[in-house]
Amino acid sequence: MQANLQWLDDPEVFRVNQLPAHSDHHYYHDTAEFKTGSRFIKSLNGAWRFNFAKTPAERPVDFYQPDFDATDFDTIPVPGHIELAGYGQIQYINTLYPWEGKIYRRPPYTLNQDQLTPGLFSDAADNTVGSYLKTFDLDDAFKGQRIIIQFQGVEEALYVWLNGHFIGYAEDSFTPSEFDLTPYIQDQGNVLAVRVYKRSTAAFIEDQDMFRFSGIFRDVNILAEPASHITDLDIRPVPNANLKSGELNITTKVTGEPATLALTVKDHDGRVLTSQTQTGSGSVTFDTMLFDQLHLWSPQTPYLYQLTIEVYDADHQLLEVVPYQFGFRTVELRDDKVIYVNNKRLVINGVNRHEWNAHTGRVISMADMRADIQTMLANNINADRTCHYPDQLPWYQLCDEAGIYLMAENNLESHGSWQKMGAIEPSYNVPGDNPHWLAAVIDRARSNYEWFKNHPSIIFWSLGNESYAGEDIAAMQAFYKEHDDSRLVHYEGVVHTPELKDRISDVESRMYEKPQNIVAYLEDNPTKPFLDCEYMHDMGNSLGGMQSYNDLIDKYPMYQGGFIWDFIDQALFVHDPITDQDVLRYGGDFDERHSDYEFSGDGLMFADRTPKPAMQEVKYYYGLHK
Repeated sequence: MQANLQWLDDPEVFRVNQLPAHSDHHYYHDTAEFKTGSRFIKSLNGAWRFNFAKTPAERPVDFYQPDFDATDFDTIPVPGHIELAGYGQIQYINTLYPWEGKIYRRPPYTLNQDQLTPGLFSDAADNTVGSYLKTFDLDDAFKGQRIIIQFQGVEEALYVWLNGHFIGYAEDSFTPSEFDLTPYIQDQGNVLAVRVYKRSTAAFIEDQDMFRFSGIFRDVNILAEPASHITDLDIRPVPNANLKSGELNITTKVTGEPATLALTVKDHDGRVLTSQTQTGSGSVTFDTMLFDQLHLWSPQTPYLYQLTIEVYDADHQLLEVVPYQFGFRTVELRDDKVIYVNNKRLVINGVNRHEWNAHTGRVISMADMRADIQTMLANNINADRTCHYPDQLPWYQLCDEAGIYLMAENNLESHGSWQKMGAIEPSYNVPGDNPHWLAAVIDRARSNYEWFKNHPSIIFWSLGNESYAGEDIAAMQAFYKEHDDSRLVHYEGVVHTPELKDRISDVESRMYEKPQNIVAYLEDNPTKPFLDCEYMHDMGNSLGGMQSYNDLIDKYPMYQGGFIWDFIDQALFVHDPITDQDVLRYGGDFDERHSDYEFSGDGLMFADRTPKPAMQEVKYYYGLHK
């Protein structure tokens, strides 16, 4: 198969040769590697050779050939944003698509045109292209193994070649993309070529309120898989009604040769609670394990059990060890139309959190994530909505450990397709009811679910943000309901299509609704509990009136709190030659037009993670309902 540039123009092509999404478990050769690091992972982060082209037509066409002369290529850090490396245009936009007012462009298969638009992005004047090259050798532990490459985040459309051979294509910027390199891998001198297009049809459903970047912005790793390998781990801990006992069901997917899987579960103090052995390949399910004297996971006591699975070959040689921490907890929407976690009414003291670093944009570090966790805990914030995309893989584990509830959101926002200049006008809304966009959004739901299904911190799946509603989003909810009965599903945009409310969202969710309107809803025999998915917009000297919302918690059990917009400003440090100081610049400060300007500055913290005075209000009022 050869790469096809026209895939950029077709919403029905969003993955080619991409491996299926799976759980986010790690694997090691033995337990000693838990501390030293797995021999089966090799980072390709660092300096890559790089070429920037303003349009697809100007790209170096054959750059992926092993004998290509790349002496005139620059270097660029990976992970990193192309725009922050000095190429292209930095641009902040909230609602509109970046090209509005400059290029006439409509989503394919809309406006009653059952057809594609040739050259929509593949021959576009505004579609910048990054061509990356990386040469690497295989470590000894990789030789003779199946070799996978994992891109944890690439905006926005990704083509991959190895040693001159086309490997695959992927969209969905914020979930990992994995490809099998095995057929073309060499022990030495491998030439990995990656082409990243800033825009494809995915741009219509990745219209989030944020700076618009491109490039390989999360980690890149190559992974070696032993002869027998656990590719997926499905952990189902279910407390009984008494919340004192429960059962654990675990299913794995094993590729390669049949293997013996030895499972052990320990409590938080390292005491063995149960063990079991199963043999097989493909889908391998363990017998149900019964637990008494459960310790429940909650924000107050985020108790985690330790699961370990050792994988042995037919000669009982250890091939790999898979550890995973999991927790028991219940999430219920009862007949009284109130959500309960572990038999206690749920109160969300939440924030919406963009991933952000004032120096590197959405390229964030473990230190950034740990700092955000500590800020949340210090200010009585107990919940995070991952606005409006899946976050980096470690974030979910950190929230498990800290006791932070998660609303795990899909990478979906199509704001500009249905809201124009403030008016609701969905004439070319996507995904809507459009069958040509259905597979793409279901795939995004599947990826979100598969990668993060084992995390007790996730109590809601969120179908996305500000994408109106229709049959495609109803199908996303059906996917979650079919695969997971341990969590609820959230989606705010169904407020625009009341006829779908019985099929979309377990909660009534609105943005910036006035307290008196929330009262009117709650006193009118509502069918669902109420949740503010975004409220208290913290822009400028705002966050006043928080008490009006907080008072609702005591008066109305069906009011379950909300998520403040938002956690941290989006702004970038730029060196000012006049003052010789590093200063924070917001939207519109980069000569970009159009822009939504200082609207990027609505966090509880400045972009350098300095708390604003508003954080004091949050700590006080959220502290009243811990």
